Amino acid sequence: MSELVFAWLGEAPLPYQEGWDLQRRLHARRVADEIPDICLLLQHEPVFTAGKRTGWWDRPIVDPGAPVVDIDRGGKITWHGPGQLTGYPLVKLADPVDVLGHVRNLEEAMLRTLADFGLSGKRVEGRTGVWLEADPEHGLMERKIGAIGCRVARGVGMHGFALNCNNDLSWYSRIVPCGIPPEEGGVTSLSAELGREVEVADVVPTVERHLAAVLGAHEHRHHDGVPGWADAGPSSDEPTELAGA
Repeated sequence: MSELVFAWLGEAPLPYQEGWDLQRRLHARRVADEIPDICLLLQHEPVFTAGKRTGWWDRPIVDPGAPVVDIDRGGKITWHGPGQLTGYPLVKLADPVDVLGHVRNLEEAMLRTLADFGLSGKRVEGRTGVWLEADPEHGLMERKIGAIGCRVARGVGMHGFALNCNNDLSWYSRIVPCGIPPEEGGVTSLSAELGREVEVADVVPTVERHLAAVLGAHEHRHHDGVPGWADAGPSSDEPTELAGA
């Protein structure tokens, strides 16, 4: 990878459909080699997104107070919203495509980010995403702080990762997040763990640095907004690989 452009869409939460349409337009242009690799960084308006492995039992049984959108990524149902940094790396993967390797790279970027904020994250065997170790002395079970759900179409990634910064964690009580029942794991955020407010904007530069490193970008740059590349039509390609939870 020669260059990776980070497009920070700002503090204002973006409607999910608007972000999804933008992803598809940029994906089509990346497949055509019209633009370099780009990673959208943003916050969404509150939304539940249900990946391909979502069961009916994972979904809300009453009105959850936000839309539930079925999407074409791997994994199960999760929540996006204000206070959560969501990243969509629209990057061309080396051939043969290694989707699991891509997932591990996204996890590694979040693990390194947590370390810079003084937290020791970990992977959990058989699950995707980033977790914090259980702390029985303080009544804490394993807690998920970063989620991943990916799609790869024609060799270019879509969707990506979500890192909880200072979001309202009560949203997760309305679903079975990532298919993990509450007795098997909790959900947390940087702010909840550190006991101080950590804004999404505080985390962006660290995530950019580590994601560029793990993806092997020779150089990377930050751009406020999308650099005039979103005028192509949407991609209609079917996914070749799905992964995430």
